[in-house]
Amino acid sequence: MQLAFTFRALLTRVVFGAGKRESVKAEADMLGLKRPLVITGRQQSDLGKALAARHAWPHWDGAKMHTPVEATEAALVFYLAEKCDGVVALGGGSSIGLGKALALRTDCNQICIPTTFAGSEMTNILGETSGGAKTTKRDAKIQPETVIYDPELVASLPPALAATSGMNAIAHAVEGLYAVDGNPIVSLMAEEGIAALAAALPARDNARALYGAWLCGTVLGSVSMSLHHKLCHVLGGTFNLPHAETHTVVLPHATAYNASAAPEAMARIARALVAKSAASGLFDLAQKLGAPTSLRQLGLEESAFDKAADMAVAAPYPNPRPLERAALRQLLQNAYDGRRPVE
Repeated sequence: MQLAFTFRALLTRVVFGAGKRESVKAEADMLGLKRPLVITGRQQSDLGKALAARHAWPHWDGAKMHTPVEATEAALVFYLAEKCDGVVALGGGSSIGLGKALALRTDCNQICIPTTFAGSEMTNILGETSGGAKTTKRDAKIQPETVIYDPELVASLPPALAATSGMNAIAHAVEGLYAVDGNPIVSLMAEEGIAALAAALPARDNARALYGAWLCGTVLGSVSMSLHHKLCHVLGGTFNLPHAETHTVVLPHATAYNASAAPEAMARIARALVAKSAASGLFDLAQKLGAPTSLRQLGLEESAFDKAADMAVAAPYPNPRPLERAALRQLLQNAYDGRRPVE
């Protein structure tokens, strides 16, 4: 067997374990941060306020889904007025996204404390929304310096949010297994991450699920995204669908679309899920978790299919199977109807 690949390890420091959130001051000191801005969304506002008060740090609770540029600009004004020198992002993808957006603009150091399984804390990727469109960029400034994983912080996740957040994480690993710039190390992490989450989510094993989310996030930060992420960025950024729920619904159908072009990846996904096939196994896992399985449930109108398919084809991400507009429109129809995919 001949192998040829490029692998660049991520530089983020990872601190993992129950109660490790208490080490945030020591981690801030290690980075030389004296006055970091604690960032949360409204849901984690009380948690962020308490953390900020404990260390006499300022707090901003204006993080929003899909990281709209307007929200970032407002936070940046506050950041500069408070003479902050870094960020501590506490929460899910919205909080971490805002922290990354500020880091891109100020080149400050970041500490992320995830409270969901999203995984974006392990990447140098930022998705921002402006003018009804979501764009993504990669930059070394975006990569967080430190991530603190504390399973106790995800223990209170409502089952519905845990399910969709976990499926969102699995999506990163699924696409990592057929990424154009994948490699054996990433594939090992991807399969292990899928297996950990697939076993842990139904059992509410928070530590193992968070471990899986870390692996899946690391995969996302190491390779390129493909069709699944492209569709979710279009549906989220243009039609304002909820992030994790959209990933949950689209994933089985995007996987089925690529099945014939990536047989080795499909075999590894199915093995990790302990399922007969990758796409149907992902659909069945979402159903088992009580997660949404149709775009209709998320409020998408059928009239959006044509625009979404056009946008995906117009600016495609690298993908194992070429993007065909008619096939993509059918994919969206299947996802809208909540059909169990067949490979």
